[in-house]
Amino acid sequence: MAVEEKENQTETTKAAEDFSSELNEPRWSVISFETCVAKNLTYPEAEQKLNELKQADVSGLCIVTDETAERI
Repeated sequence: MAVEEKENQTETTKAAEDFSSELNEPRWSVISFETCVAKNLTYPEAEQKLNELKQADVSGLCIVTDETAERI
């Protein structure tokens, strides 16, 4: 049972690292109701852009992947 637990823990750690890596890739966009506002951002950059736009009263903001933003 200890081997299975260790394998599960290793898989969980690997999944978390992969997710963290994706967040730091320039693959995120900020969109509004009307258009794509910014693209090719890391997730932290997208969060910063989203917050700037919120302060400027831009509505309908969302962070999505660049692939999704291209469909708009």
